[in-house]
Amino acid sequence: MVKAPTFRGMLDVCVHFGHKTSRWHPKMAPYIFTSKSGVHVINLEMTASLLDSALNFIRNEAAAGKSFVFVGTKKQSGAIVKEAATAAGVSYVNIRWLGGTITNFDAIRGAVKKYKQQLEELELSAAGKSALTKAELSKVRKEVARGEKFLGGLVNLDRKPDVLVLFGSHDEKNALAEAKVAGIPVVALVDTNTNPTVVEYPIPANDDATKSVTLFANLFADVIKEAREKSAKVEK
Repeated sequence: MVKAPTFRGMLDVCVHFGHKTSRWHPKMAPYIFTSKSGVHVINLEMTASLLDSALNFIRNEAAAGKSFVFVGTKKQSGAIVKEAATAAGVSYVNIRWLGGTITNFDAIRGAVKKYKQQLEELELSAAGKSALTKAELSKVRKEVARGEKFLGGLVNLDRKPDVLVLFGSHDEKNALAEAKVAGIPVVALVDTNTNPTVVEYPIPANDDATKSVTLFANLFADVIKEAREKSAKVEK
């Protein structure tokens, strides 16, 4: 079974470093160990405890065939989130959360359908079978490039997700708000500048350091893969 990281492992990737004390959210108080040089230090015992709860939830949902969307749109975490989500075979948003991704899902599905049709048109063009003019093809290429940025991670999402995994609830507040409206549970890294009480499965952790984000992204991906593989074997 995939194991949670040790305290040493979390320390090594700076999971315990929060934000400046001037930027804290009072409701994070139970998860703060101390402050040092004007920066809050997260209590890793609390992180470990809440991480176990989150991993159990993710494991059970994955085994039940539920769908996930990884969301991490900060510049330093976008590529990490995409790689982990792809490895786990789950959907992702790593550039910008489009308003209505959940609350206006039909419109997003329509945009994804158009994007996939445009991809097919480019494939026909590459095979010399497209009926479009050079100018039309140029326009399609530009639209496909934009679609890849904002919709590429959602092409396999055929219904609203069952779980959102946010790599920083403060920066992904739009996704969090839509999940709340739709009643979708959220697993999220919560840094010292955010309110952890609005997340069903908060994990107190540094959501800025690339190594910290990588640790959790790969961990969640591995748990999902393992749970799905075990479930598939049982079904056989």
